[in-house]
Amino acid sequence: MSKKGRSKAEKPEVLIMSLQAANEDLRTKLTDIQIELHQEKSKVNKLEREKIQETKRIRELEQRKQTVQITELKAKLHEEKMKELQAVRENLIKQHEQEMARTMKIRDSEIQRLKSALYALREGTSDKVRTALSIEAREEARKQFDSERLKLLQEITELKSAKKQVDEALNNMIQADKIKAGDLRSEHQSHQEAISKIKWESERDIRRLMDEIKAKDRTIFSLEKELETLTGYVQKLQLQKEALDEQLFLVKEAECNMSSPKREIPGRAGDGSEHCSSPDLRRNQKRMAELNATIRKLEDRNTLLVDERNELLKRVREAEKQCKPLLERNKCLSKRNDELMQSLQRMEEKLKAITKENLEMKEKMVSHPPLKKLKSLNDLDQANEEQETEFLKLQVIEQQNIIDELTRDREKLIRRRKHKRSSKPIKRHVLDTVYGGDDDSMDSETSSMASFRTDRTPATPDEDLDESLAAEESELRFRQLTKEYQALQRAYALLQEQTGGIIDAEREAKAQEQLQAEVQRYRAKIEDLEKTLAQKGQDSHWVEDKQLFIKRNQELLDKIEKLEVENNRLQQELQDARDQNELLEFRNLELEERERRSPPFNLQIHPFSDGVSALQIYCMKEGVKDVSIPDLIKQLDILGDNGNLRNEEQVAIIQASTVLSLAEKWIQQIEGAEAALHQKMMELESDMEQFCKIKGYLEEELDYRKQALDQAYMRIQELEATLYNALQQETVIKFGELLSEKQQEELRTAVEKLRRQMLRKSREYDCQILQERMELLQQAHQRIRDLEDKTDIQKRQIKDLEEKNDHQHRKVLRGQMLPNPQKKNITTVYNYFKTKQLSAIKTTPTMQFKAIIQNLLLDSSCLKLQYQLHLRKFCEEEEYIPATYITRFIFKKNQQEATFSRLSKSMSGKEPK
Repeated sequence: MSKKGRSKAEKPEVLIMSLQAANEDLRTKLTDIQIELHQEKSKVNKLEREKIQETKRIRELEQRKQTVQITELKAKLHEEKMKELQAVRENLIKQHEQEMARTMKIRDSEIQRLKSALYALREGTSDKVRTALSIEAREEARKQFDSERLKLLQEITELKSAKKQVDEALNNMIQADKIKAGDLRSEHQSHQEAISKIKWESERDIRRLMDEIKAKDRTIFSLEKELETLTGYVQKLQLQKEALDEQLFLVKEAECNMSSPKREIPGRAGDGSEHCSSPDLRRNQKRMAELNATIRKLEDRNTLLVDERNELLKRVREAEKQCKPLLERNKCLSKRNDELMQSLQRMEEKLKAITKENLEMKEKMVSHPPLKKLKSLNDLDQANEEQETEFLKLQVIEQQNIIDELTRDREKLIRRRKHKRSSKPIKRHVLDTVYGGDDDSMDSETSSMASFRTDRTPATPDEDLDESLAAEESELRFRQLTKEYQALQRAYALLQEQTGGIIDAEREAKAQEQLQAEVQRYRAKIEDLEKTLAQKGQDSHWVEDKQLFIKRNQELLDKIEKLEVENNRLQQELQDARDQNELLEFRNLELEERERRSPPFNLQIHPFSDGVSALQIYCMKEGVKDVSIPDLIKQLDILGDNGNLRNEEQVAIIQASTVLSLAEKWIQQIEGAEAALHQKMMELESDMEQFCKIKGYLEEELDYRKQALDQAYMRIQELEATLYNALQQETVIKFGELLSEKQQEELRTAVEKLRRQMLRKSREYDCQILQERMELLQQAHQRIRDLEDKTDIQKRQIKDLEEKNDHQHRKVLRGQMLPNPQKKNITTVYNYFKTKQLSAIKTTPTMQFKAIIQNLLLDSSCLKLQYQLHLRKFCEEEEYIPATYITRFIFKKNQQEATFSRLSKSMSGKEPK
């Protein structure tokens, strides 16, 4: 009987142990879920902070655009001022033309008076010849003057019409830009309002859900405590029940031992004792019924909590579904903003092109002024040029300030990133397994969950954010959590079914018998152990076993720590790889923005023919078509060989020819350097394209490895779930035949070995791939930096060469001589210089050459101060004077001298030859 009782009592004890183990597993899983929830919340906060960063970037971009608009407005104001000055200039030109007409009328009247006097003084045949010559000279002078005047008037009308068209187009473009800017601002404000509303609603929903989850966690914790108290109470009742069962068993044995009919009185006494013990049994039964009822109530409450949790998860999913269209809308709006920005940039480029055309027209107007100017017009030119130089200086200063600000921002970003890399803590993406869960740990977890919202506020600095998180990773983690939660729900449902089937009313008697048998068996074991201890004092084997267990636990803990260290190291390497990838992406974006903002760099290298020089081609480009440089050099050589000139004049002419030849050689060298730099730029662009392709391949391979890792984790979880279900099914089918402890340990060790092998292989493979890719990425990053430095150096060299080329080209054009100089004109010019004896002319022969060209325009003794001002300005600011005006002036001057010489000869009575 005792053996059967012990075998029956072993079964409920095993069940209780299995239930406790299942309860502990559920607790561990619940703690894992809470940790994952905590991590997801932290990720949500990080994503929100990333959005805040994006808004800050957008604001900075808008500020930059506003600065650009301000500079454009300043340029427009300057253009309006220039228009007003042009109107004043036109009025002065009209006044000048009116005064010219008056002077012509006065001259005509004087000529008629002189003719009448001549007619009165001299009569005869000579009068007819003189009159005919004077009429012919007058007609020729009038024809030439009328032709030149008509040409100038036509040019002025054409320029006025072109200017009006350009002004109208500019006004239209400005109005369209203003309208588009207003539309963009209104749309941007509406987008920001919608984004702020969405953020506020999402934060409110998240807080509400967090509060609900915390309340549910607290209720679950309180229910678990109640369950523990009830289990202790049930154990006490079972002990009382066992004591009563022992008394009943003794009474029944006494009755069975009664064999004779004489002993009826003690039998009756035994019946009395049974009758006395029956109310205790009833009380115990009532307590058992009450306990069963409380257990069922707790189970119902647990099911209700599970349903509420499911509802909360559904609400979370619905909130995510509601947020998805808003996010898509935000993406669409951002795309639209980008398109509008591109259109704005196109409009700005068109505006720049129109302004360039307008400036070219103004330069043409400036380069084709009337032949003679008054003092007021010259003063106006000087004021305009001073204003233009001041405006250009202001623009240069503003651009230098902008460049300095950009460099400072870039240095700050680089310092922040370096600081982040040095001060980043090791972040664990893989969840650590929790071996058991106590009440203190639960309290600490709940306190950390409660203090989560208070520790991290939106006012925290942006440096603490982890920029490596992405939306795709968060979605994958959320899917994994949902799948694990569903597997836990299934396991919990299976457990509920098993426990519900055991606690039925039909199996109560069997369970009681099993419990009694187990109690008796354990009592017998305790008695045997007490006897052995009394005989031997202390069992040495028990102590040795305990020491072995402690050593084994220590070894396992050491292994776990080593694995955690390796895991942390691998995670740190992966984090570094991600950071470097992000840096490369950011650098790529900066380069793309720089390429987008900077104008296209196109070096157009024109092939030179054998007979044409480089200086000639540049002069043709600048619009100076009347000058031929080889003829000019020949004429300078002829003039240098001329013996009638003074030594200083010959030296100046020789130096001018040498300057021209050196300028040609310098331009050829610059063109060679430009061609070499163009080739280098092409090679650098090809290298950049190759690096971009390599980067794309590396990103694709990284994504593929991440997907493979996630699939491996999912496979491991599925295998664990199937193994757990299989074990539960075996316990349900073979209820009487449970696995032994050795078999359970073997199964656990086999599962752990499989899992470790899978994780080890996957980690080793991923580590190798990551190390290889990291090396390639570092090499590519270094190569890109070197190429960028080279490109910056070459761009600077190109700019310096262009500036030198322009400077030399201007010097060469300023030093042009006349194509057909006359000895008489040159001698008059140098005699004029002898009389003036200016100090600025005797400094260098090149200055003499400049002064010769300048004096050809201002050859009158009445404009002494004006001539000195122009000469000083020419020497200081290097004013450009084309040779066409010089030739035109000399031609007109020669004609006027010829006409006046004819008139004087006719008056004196000598006939011209």
